[in-house]
Amino acid sequence: MPPVTPLLDKVSYPRDMRGFNSAELRQLADEVRAEMIDAVSQTGGHFGAGLGVVELTVALHHVYETPDDILIWDVGHQAYPHKILTGRRDRIRTLRQGGGLSGFTKRSESEYDPFGAAHAATSISAALGFAAARDAHGKHNSVVAVIGDGSMSAGMAYEAMNNACETTGQLTVILNDNDMSIAPPVGGMSAYMARLVSGGGYQSLRKVGKSVAKVLPKPLQEAARKAEEYARGMVTGGTLFEELGFYYVGPIDGHDLDALVPILKNVREIKDKPVLVHVVTQKGKGYAPAESAADKLHAVAKFDVVTGQQAKSQPAAPQYTKVFAQELIKQAERDDKIIAVTAAMPSGTGLDLFAQRFPQRTFDVGIAEQHAVTFAAGLAADGMKPFCAIYSTFLQRGYDQVVHDVAIQGLPVRFAMDRAGLVGADGATHAGSFDIGFMGALPGMVLMAAADEADLARMVATAVAIDDRPSAFRYPRGEGVGVAIPEIAEPLEIGKGRIVREGTAVAILSFGTRLAECLKAADLLAARGLSATVADARFAKPLDIDMLLRLARDHEALITVEEGAMGGFGAFVLQALAQHGALDRGLKVRTLNLPDIFQDHDKPEIMYADAGLDAEGIVHGALSALGVDNHSMAGRRA
Repeated sequence: MPPVTPLLDKVSYPRDMRGFNSAELRQLADEVRAEMIDAVSQTGGHFGAGLGVVELTVALHHVYETPDDILIWDVGHQAYPHKILTGRRDRIRTLRQGGGLSGFTKRSESEYDPFGAAHAATSISAALGFAAARDAHGKHNSVVAVIGDGSMSAGMAYEAMNNACETTGQLTVILNDNDMSIAPPVGGMSAYMARLVSGGGYQSLRKVGKSVAKVLPKPLQEAARKAEEYARGMVTGGTLFEELGFYYVGPIDGHDLDALVPILKNVREIKDKPVLVHVVTQKGKGYAPAESAADKLHAVAKFDVVTGQQAKSQPAAPQYTKVFAQELIKQAERDDKIIAVTAAMPSGTGLDLFAQRFPQRTFDVGIAEQHAVTFAAGLAADGMKPFCAIYSTFLQRGYDQVVHDVAIQGLPVRFAMDRAGLVGADGATHAGSFDIGFMGALPGMVLMAAADEADLARMVATAVAIDDRPSAFRYPRGEGVGVAIPEIAEPLEIGKGRIVREGTAVAILSFGTRLAECLKAADLLAARGLSATVADARFAKPLDIDMLLRLARDHEALITVEEGAMGGFGAFVLQALAQHGALDRGLKVRTLNLPDIFQDHDKPEIMYADAGLDAEGIVHGALSALGVDNHSMAGRRA
């Protein structure tokens, strides 16, 4: 048998594969999967979902005239095969690296990424916007949104579908069902029925049947409608989507290109009504270690291709997420009113550990942050002690509920905000940059930030003790600094910070885990002959006014340091200083925070250095406030 000629080397863009036959498409899919496995083994990143959509990606780019036809991937973490086929194969091994490709779709990266995404359930709304714009321009290109079954737990997806048939006639939604199959495929007959339902003959027959029914008496019209709906539902299981105004096609085996391609060609020609194509895929498909893993290797570090073994380093200190979970378990063992709530991130927030110990007191509500917050508010209103554990960036999606359903009513919901600050390779879409400002703006909110893992344990205990108002505490991704965690964590005094190191010339007031860098900065300043006080605010709201005014009174300059955007902790401090007249005495103040840009992905330490929030950046801020030349200390001593 002659050797097989590689095809991927011939495909730089989708147009290069549109003339391929079925056998060539299958070969191309195999080569794309192998390329993705090799690339991610070197970079790490999201993995299982991308493996599952290889054939679907090949089929979509083969059938549709991208980029003229709009293709939107929900979340975007499954788009690595899409990137390989759309002119980015030569950079695929820069995924999630500084200066390299994003781990998600990104408009500035390629014309084949018409809409950037990294949070779930936005694809149908965005696609509907593209469809409405196309119709307004008088164009005829297709618009396709690919959304996973997990994202269908988010209300936004249904809001968009509810609006779709009123907005446009041509929109295709691909439901990538890779976990909880709504209706599993049943081999060749299922593919045949889906092809039949999507074809012009069946559509014409339905139209004829409906036109005939219109001339019947009303009771017979209704009987005919119900019979048609019942029969169609028996075949496809698509009644829900049909009620939302969609033609339903499926379920289809998402790895069978011989079924996928003709069905998508038929669907592409439907112009009178939105279509939902139900595609069943296997997450982790084609790579044995992923197929056998419980999470299908959803996200991985660098790994060995042969064994699947990931190159994860042993942490020198416990992970903040695990510290939170373990402390919450301790507290829950003593208080049966503690309830844990998360929105589709049980392992990411550590609540999988809590669920193992307290399965009846753990609620995963799916990708539905709005519901999670109001659900927790209902629990609190009836005397329970809910901890709502949500990444800072995802809590943004539930902010209206935080305001109206929690804060205005003064309900003691406890918000555990994981992934606060910068998150490295996931980039701007996942950075916890804004929670200090948006949570601190709310009347009655208690807002804390842990400086280390021991502080985090105390803040969990503090949140348990606060039963008359809402509270929130933030902590970063990654490991702590190695301090001892108390066996029994005692609650903190509300609104009280601590002095960590005494000095005379400049005061550095830290909020969060930059405290370690603040202490390094104090050492560097001491080497220059400047004595620095280092304080840990612990609370952004309520502020420790007594400590703040003491720092202002006893030092020439005050520097605030936070892992958050403008308008956060530094702004709160400045307002308090102004209200108490501390600025009238000539105090020099600098607020160090994240820059007023969306920072691209890179290693966290590089990102913080670029933001001026490492020790050197803090020193620079202090010297700037004092009016001292950064390169010369002539004539100045503390």
